[in-house]
Amino acid sequence: MDIDISSLEAKVALVAAFCDEMRAENHALRERIVGLEQEKQALAARVTTARDRLETIMDRLPEK
Repeated sequence: MDIDISSLEAKVALVAAFCDEMRAENHALRERIVGLEQEKQALAARVTTARDRLETIMDRLPEK
């Protein structure tokens, strides 16, 4: 019976450690998502600016 309890305790400890690892990884991934979303917004703003500048330049070009 002591062997069964020891085995169960070991398994519970492994599961608890695994949960801690998954919690840490989840936190890191959420932080990465936030950073990537901010980068996406910045890039979208740059694309919009570039498109507006190109449209302005194209409007200045003489038509053939």
